[in-house]
Amino acid sequence: MERKFITTADGSSTIYLPELDETYHSRHGAIQEALHVFIKAGLYYTLEHKESSESLSVLEIGFGTGLNAFLTCLEAETLHCKIEYTGVEAYPITAEDLHHINYAQSIQDGRFEGLFNKLHECSWDTKHDITSSFLLTKQQKSFNNIEDNALHDIIYFDAFGPRVQPDLWGESVFKIMYKALKPGGVLVTYCAQGNARRAMQAVGFNVVRIPGPPGKREMLRANKI
Repeated sequence: MERKFITTADGSSTIYLPELDETYHSRHGAIQEALHVFIKAGLYYTLEHKESSESLSVLEIGFGTGLNAFLTCLEAETLHCKIEYTGVEAYPITAEDLHHINYAQSIQDGRFEGLFNKLHECSWDTKHDITSSFLLTKQQKSFNNIEDNALHDIIYFDAFGPRVQPDLWGESVFKIMYKALKPGGVLVTYCAQGNARRAMQAVGFNVVRIPGPPGKREMLRANKI
């Protein structure tokens, strides 16, 4: 599938798929969106409501460009929290694609470029110590094949939108997500579509609409009851 690389409103890049008319991240700002949805509304929220903030398990649905993992890795160092991160991706981007991604250059003038590259260079299906505070396992498989049971504190649900892949936003997938979370675990997503919210509620999540990132009025946060 053809991929194009575009610059979003905050100067950070993303991948655009013309055939689907879909981008990996928001055109209103790739980094801004990731910080708002997954770091502030997800990571920070979870740590604030967790009894112990010394360690955390994150499952990302859609590893994609590695942006969410990169930002979480940087936060782990700042928060002094050991994060075990699992990123699931059925169709990884290529080494050539990485040449067009400017996230490391957009954050502190490229100071962490080596760290960003390390996230992509490490092998799949093996746990890696990226830093002393961040452990990464990348899994190449379909989201439907996730079999985790009460392993994760938080899920970053960053799949392509319901318009493009509606099957990823139904009850069958959210049952897998619910099972994967620990009791009291949290799922966050940029999406605020009503059908997705009702599917989450149908499998047991307590779902709330909260303010969205730039360009989106709302997003969803779901708690495992």
